[in-house]
Amino acid sequence: MVKREKSRYVVQSVMHTLDILESFSDQEDELSITELCNRLELHKKNVQRLLNTLEERGYIEQNKMTGNYRLGLGIFEMGQVFFHKMGLLKQARPVLEDLVNKCNETAYVGVLRGEEIVYLDTVETTQSVRIISRVGWRVPAYCTAIGKSQIAFLPENEIKELLSRTELKAYTKKTITEQDKIIEHLKNVGSRGYAVDEGEYETDIKCVGVPIRDYSLKVIAGITISGPSSRMGEEKIKPELIERVMETGAEISRRMGYDIGLSHPEEESV
Repeated sequence: MVKREKSRYVVQSVMHTLDILESFSDQEDELSITELCNRLELHKKNVQRLLNTLEERGYIEQNKMTGNYRLGLGIFEMGQVFFHKMGLLKQARPVLEDLVNKCNETAYVGVLRGEEIVYLDTVETTQSVRIISRVGWRVPAYCTAIGKSQIAFLPENEIKELLSRTELKAYTKKTITEQDKIIEHLKNVGSRGYAVDEGEYETDIKCVGVPIRDYSLKVIAGITISGPSSRMGEEKIKPELIERVMETGAEISRRMGYDIGLSHPEEESV
């Protein structure tokens, strides 16, 4: 935490509140109240009051399993404004609409947050049987197509760290829960450039996901197309959906400034 000089022109309680929010990062997406007290050099009672206020407004939430605190959906909602300004959702929307028009299945764009994916936008199928809108939902990264397509391109040490922080729960009979097997699976995702969820998170739902990169060559988000297993058979997923989702991901990446012709050895997958 960078120490700032006190000024008579700032409100210290607001500064402390911002210090709490800025304490969270990709490496530390959960912190205990003791850790926050030590960083802010404040009494526990003061920090608790600030946390309670932030929690009331949805900017902070408490993990009921660990008792630690993490950023809440209020931050996500504010972040949506930023994403709109930077152009991700604006650029992705028409391309997703074109994908859905061709495949008539529901498509999503989402970003990696800690060990989870947060859905930012969706374009729904016109079919009567569909996946309900999940904008704002969090889903685990390790067993969803949109998550695997993003974490597969992290350095291996970061993947191991992410998985070590994750409760590797068996959501269905097809969920991979052994860390070594997940890493091996992610190697295949990285080499192919796409991920498939064969009912690993929800029994009757299948998905195909690909990453989105920007001008910095980094993976900044992902897209997925999802549908009921009854409509997502092997003959439809391969090659139709995979090909179209990869084309969609490439087009959104191009719109975000990604030059597919550039080499990026530092971005090699595990």
